Amino acid sequence: MTAKKSPQTALVHTDYQAPPGFAAFPSAIHHASTVLFKNVAAMRSGDWKEKNAYTYGLHGTPTTFTLEARLAEIEDGRHCLLAPSGLAAIAMVDFALLKSGDDVLLPDNVYNPNRELGKWLSADFGVTARYYDPLIGAGIADMIQPNTKLIWTEAPGSVSMEVSDLPAICQAAHARGVLVALDNTWSAGLALRGFELGADIIMQALTKYQSGGSDVLMGALITRDRALHERLSMAHMRLGMGVGADDAYLVLRGLPTLKLRFDAHDASARKLAAWLRTRPEISKVLHPAFEDCPGHAIWQRDFSGAGGLFSVLFDPSIPEARTDRFVDALKLFKIGYSWGGANSLVMPYRIAHMRQAWRDQGILVRFNVGLEDTVDLIADIEQALAAM
Repeated sequence: MTAKKSPQTALVHTDYQAPPGFAAFPSAIHHASTVLFKNVAAMRSGDWKEKNAYTYGLHGTPTTFTLEARLAEIEDGRHCLLAPSGLAAIAMVDFALLKSGDDVLLPDNVYNPNRELGKWLSADFGVTARYYDPLIGAGIADMIQPNTKLIWTEAPGSVSMEVSDLPAICQAAHARGVLVALDNTWSAGLALRGFELGADIIMQALTKYQSGGSDVLMGALITRDRALHERLSMAHMRLGMGVGADDAYLVLRGLPTLKLRFDAHDASARKLAAWLRTRPEISKVLHPAFEDCPGHAIWQRDFSGAGGLFSVLFDPSIPEARTDRFVDALKLFKIGYSWGGANSLVMPYRIAHMRQAWRDQGILVRFNVGLEDTVDLIADIEQALAAM
């Protein structure tokens, strides 16, 4: 006969097990740091790298394994690792693949925190970070050195929106044994098939469209090659990268509506961009689906959609003080970084300070078109232009 537990012990150790057979649409949320093993043999046989058993919360639970599998499926990949943010995922690639004496190439329109990471690698870790014209295409072959180990690409650049020729860059890189990492956040993995075009690693900032709620920070790395996945997995373990089960659940909850939301963002953004092209205050619309955008022909060839993020250049005669008044006058578009959520956002950039080739082209303003009615968004911009 089992001895009766004291009330305190019973609060910690219960004999109750919920009955099996429960089924529902949402994925279950499994919170765990400690994972329990059936016996010593199970503890010793489990391999976190193979994901054939649960070993510790940091290495995965059914919640995170489910999210990884679904993200890999969207990108047509085989392996996926989660990170606490998009930038954390980027850092994981660099620390997994680069060492002192190596060289990494980044596009000049790279996500600015990735640029800052490149500066840090150069200053403190002995890794040379160099920058290339995002429209260089096959010409990147001339920049590859014997010590070049990695090339970062973005499709398109998240502020100035140039669309790089990913297949040409990948072909030149692979001819020299260099890996290519693609930041595919802009297309949410839906509008650009990165692996088909030659990318070795695809990074997604799940903070954006996959979450869709402007309430999650998370990143992912997706690969097809097993050996490359293992290199990234070791960096993932050594850096202690992990995500919370509740955040993983929020992203899982957003996935069924991902394409519907992405297409809605896309349709509204194109209408808004087309209207802005008619405005005398705007000198250029930087939306890859329009010919004003550098690399538009490549977008037509390689992409099947566009999402809700694009930029405009104001006429160079309009001073920054006036464009600031425009941004401040907006009511539906809130000032904030990030994008991919239901709420529309706006952000002004001093592009001339960021890109050498963009001097004297006017103030750049980036729009994230949310899920509000497009007519209302146009009216909001119209009244802000008048207030400017």
